[in-house]
Amino acid sequence: MKAFVFPGQGSQFPGMGRDLYNSCGWAKEMFSEADRVMGFSISDIMFNGSDEDLKRTDITQPAVFIHSVAVARSLGDEFRPDMVAGHSLGEYSALTASGILSFEDGLKLVRARADAMQKCCEKTRGTMAAIIALDDAVIEEICSRLNAEGKTVVPANLNSPGQVVISGSVEAVEEASRMMLEAGARRALPLNVGGAFHSPLMTPAKEELQEAICRTTFHNGICPVYQNVDAAPHTDPEEIKENLIIQLNSPVLWNRTVRNMIADGADEFTECGPGQVLTGLIGRIRKSMQ
Repeated sequence: MKAFVFPGQGSQFPGMGRDLYNSCGWAKEMFSEADRVMGFSISDIMFNGSDEDLKRTDITQPAVFIHSVAVARSLGDEFRPDMVAGHSLGEYSALTASGILSFEDGLKLVRARADAMQKCCEKTRGTMAAIIALDDAVIEEICSRLNAEGKTVVPANLNSPGQVVISGSVEAVEEASRMMLEAGARRALPLNVGGAFHSPLMTPAKEELQEAICRTTFHNGICPVYQNVDAAPHTDPEEIKENLIIQLNSPVLWNRTVRNMIADGADEFTECGPGQVLTGLIGRIRKSMQ
């Protein structure tokens, strides 16, 4: 069975999408539509902008979404998924590529999500760090201990065996990173992000995004989507909406998602979007299951 997966924020690169634009007539129309929906030439930033230009959350997320959906469309008849999933932002790409959202509605939601998250980033100093080679239970215990002291830090992305990203206030993430290194983590890598994604610090953004999601029409798609919040397949539009709202300040259960997809028959994974981050994670997850 074929599974298609879509990356999240952090996979962007200067020049993304330019090759498709230059080689495909339909891509020119798609990027023109994206510029119209955004109200400015995001295609110009994608094609000609610098790393710094692409780092802002309110630019990064629409750019990655546009590129990912364009890559899926470029596959033509080869895009015949039995199941789809996306990592964080990538869930919106998965929903759009599988027909649950129209491209315009998907991009509008991504813009609303990115704008709401950018406001949180500017209001509250938050960050994230990747913890390498430490048991999930130890990470959760340390986060719980710090939260009990009134600090904010949580496991945000459970990516693969031995890789968990924590998220929260700058001070709490730094303290948790020190404690996790002392507990045996091989590395604690600060991530170059603008905020504490998938943590309680994103709750104001969640409340703002909820209104936009509730106003949007979700359709029946061509296959199930495995969602971040429970790692389970969903086809009901109302369930998908609810899970998408919850996703913003809940952990991304990527390790469990891929395991469930494999258990349900996925034997071929294709990553649609910039980079190959998810392909690497899936390789590690598969290896751990052998």
